[in-house]
Amino acid sequence: MSELTTVARPYARAAFEFAVDNKCIDSWSTMLQFSAEVVNNPVMAELLTRDKTATELVNLFLSVCDDQLDEHGQNFIKVMAENGRLSVLPRVALLFSELETAQNMQVDVDVVSAYALSSKQKTEISESLEKRLARKVNLNCSIDKSLVAGMVITAGDLVIDSSAIGQLNRLSNTLQS
Repeated sequence: MSELTTVARPYARAAFEFAVDNKCIDSWSTMLQFSAEVVNNPVMAELLTRDKTATELVNLFLSVCDDQLDEHGQNFIKVMAENGRLSVLPRVALLFSELETAQNMQVDVDVVSAYALSSKQKTEISESLEKRLARKVNLNCSIDKSLVAGMVITAGDLVIDSSAIGQLNRLSNTLQS
């Protein structure tokens, strides 16, 4: 099971990145789901296990898919066939779906600052984090005067500490080592 995921992951990521760049995530999702169903069909599954050249597999696969795949989808199938990976298409579709879900998700970010942030600062922080995290960001701002200056940003496991206290602590650790 994990072997299939390891093999399928680069294909899913490549397809997803292409779909994001070309703003066609929905169509790619549909093409991959359809292709996965074709591979899961018992008759097709048997045909894919027989000794056939990559060209024969591509022709067979594309004849079944007919107009369900656009030019880029057909090229994707060709690459997978040339590498003998058509059997992992269901896993590619699943991973693609997971990437799509992750992209649409939002992340809550806690921003603790020494002083109240202006709306412009909140907007800049939000935009910067959205680029870095590739997700929509919901800022939860609070004030902690003990930070002296700067802020601490927490988003899940990511912590960005640009507070004066944090910087002094890092300097102290560096000098002690």
